[in-house]
Amino acid sequence: MKLPENRFKRALSEDGVQFGLWLALASPVAAELCACVGFDWLLVDGEHGADDFRSTYSQLQAIEGTGTPAIVRLADDDPVRIKRYLDMGVQSLLIPMVDTAEQAERLAAAVRYPPRGIRGLATSITRASRWTQIEDYARHADEQICLIVQAETVTALDNLKAIAAVDGVDSVFVGPSDLSASMGYLGQPGHPEVQAAIAQALRDIAASGKAPGTLAGSPEAVRTHTANGVKFLGIGSDTALLVGGSRGLLNSVAG
Repeated sequence: MKLPENRFKRALSEDGVQFGLWLALASPVAAELCACVGFDWLLVDGEHGADDFRSTYSQLQAIEGTGTPAIVRLADDDPVRIKRYLDMGVQSLLIPMVDTAEQAERLAAAVRYPPRGIRGLATSITRASRWTQIEDYARHADEQICLIVQAETVTALDNLKAIAAVDGVDSVFVGPSDLSASMGYLGQPGHPEVQAAIAQALRDIAASGKAPGTLAGSPEAVRTHTANGVKFLGIGSDTALLVGGSRGLLNSVAG
């Protein structure tokens, strides 16, 4: 067997914006359904969603058959947790609350094998290597790992250029909700000052040569972020679609 190409990582270096959906239901059925729609990527949320190790595993299996790239957001930057998810076969990781270049450097080491990093090796018992059936997995695994760090505080924005400059960081994702709270506008990610900070951050990330990402809740936001150099956008979630569709159906008959 050949090591699967990380199509999401490749797409970040190509023209255009990649549109994706957040998965928080921890359901392989919902994940497979959404993967069949045609999104450029799906993100399994292990930070705020209901996902754990086993539910993430099941969702990856469900998504894989559709060919849609999967990203997994972890709960924290624990290198042991990172190792377990990489061994599961995750190729693209989003790590929340990355505030400094030093933290980004530790993450870059955690996702790579020695001598570039510290990731532990156990190919015979891991899905990532298809239990040693992928030829030279350990030799080539690093090439397909995509490390996305999340900048979502004032401190992170102050250190943004240094974070983006870290070798091994492929992308920086700007998190609007936590950033708004950090800026003193709790629950107001659309506040003009927050949006101005996001716009500048996207431009700075793009100028660094790394791929900028963030969320967009409207066609206007998509256009604005695209003009600022964004490469991938989360445009919704399975939970929001379910709530919105359910409410719309009820309102259509109940008034």
